Amino acid sequence: MSRIIQRSGRSTMPVAVGGEGCWIVDRDGRRYLDASGGAAVSCLGHGHPEVVEAIRAQVGELAYAHTSFFSSEPAEALADHLVEHAPPGIEHVYFVSGGSEAVEAALKMARQYFVEIGQPQRRHFIARRQSYHGNTLGAMSVGHRESARRLFEPMLAPVTHVSPCYAYRYRPAGETDTAYAQRLADELEQAILRLGPDTVIGFIAETVGGATAGTVPPVPGYFEKVRAVCDRYGVLLILDEVMCGMGRTGTLHACEQEGVAPDIMVVAKGLGAGYQPIGAALASDRVYRPMLEGSGSFSHGHTYIGHPAACAAALAVQQIVQRDHLVSRVRERGAKLQEVLLDQFREHAHVGDVRGRGLFWSIELVADRADDAPFDPALRMHARVKAEAMRLGLCVYTMGGTIDGERGDHVLMAPPFIVGDDEVVEIACRLRAAVDAAARIP
Repeated sequence: MSRIIQRSGRSTMPVAVGGEGCWIVDRDGRRYLDASGGAAVSCLGHGHPEVVEAIRAQVGELAYAHTSFFSSEPAEALADHLVEHAPPGIEHVYFVSGGSEAVEAALKMARQYFVEIGQPQRRHFIARRQSYHGNTLGAMSVGHRESARRLFEPMLAPVTHVSPCYAYRYRPAGETDTAYAQRLADELEQAILRLGPDTVIGFIAETVGGATAGTVPPVPGYFEKVRAVCDRYGVLLILDEVMCGMGRTGTLHACEQEGVAPDIMVVAKGLGAGYQPIGAALASDRVYRPMLEGSGSFSHGHTYIGHPAACAAALAVQQIVQRDHLVSRVRERGAKLQEVLLDQFREHAHVGDVRGRGLFWSIELVADRADDAPFDPALRMHARVKAEAMRLGLCVYTMGGTIDGERGDHVLMAPPFIVGDDEVVEIACRLRAAVDAAARIP
């Protein structure tokens, strides 16, 4: 029996011992095609020799230096690289060890900004239902994955949640993209007015929905309208690109496709590709400058922020992504993934929607395609598909409660940027077999 407190104490996990490219090998010699990059993390795949060498070299020179005493060369170089390629206005970087920490930092940074400029009464955040922003208490407060929140609800901060931009489930027939986007922007504005415009700190949203609802892209114009509402009332726009960012959707930052720039943006998974734990909150000069000129610092900190080995790994990852034109490859392989998923599931009796961008795709499972009715939650269809996929040597990221926290199931795919065409086809074929097997309900 493992001494590890596992994610599920009722199942025994295979033990991974090796990885190469898009494949993971367990200690029994079984090979698994990593079609989800873990949780959209492994954008360079496994065992990239240049990243391994960058970590080895950095640890040989300096393994760790606390940021209350020192900066480090890899942290400075990585910050320069990120700002050079950031959305307009982003000029500062705060390193952490993962996505949840990045969201926590962003929330605190947003609050401190308003204190520094003489608006301490601003205390409210607005977020969206069916969102995921992390598992720490602040991140869970702004997030809206009911299965994660329920146990800890009494400990969470009050947050106002508005509708997600989730056209497949929540846009009525006959409503145009433009009308739908405007309706959602109006809902955000009404929430700001109800709370009091001078009490709202920020609106936080995933640029492309991630784990909770399954790679839901916004309709055209949605974020432009949201940006306008935020600007009207002096509310900060915080974009969570932990899962969808750093090239995953076919541009380095997902917001590039929306024509907007955030005040604060959080990134993590694809930043370091899983080679070291790292995330970051990226801030505009507008947000950070008052702290620098006021109290003199951002009032926050963790032991491992700016970790030299983590920054060296992430810098190597980002340089490889740029040098090898991997974001362009994401667009090319993403088009192939879309094609093969539609081939396998466009007419499938138990798939209602195929959606995504770049190499970030999901299928939403349905019991009845005729009316898009979801499966009975008691069946845990997402878990059945995951188990069948693992049996077939395929790793996919599945989730239940897709529609409203209780109903609905989806399967998410986020293969490494280096995935080959044959592997893309293999992903779709194995997933089709897994869905077919799971749908044969006894």
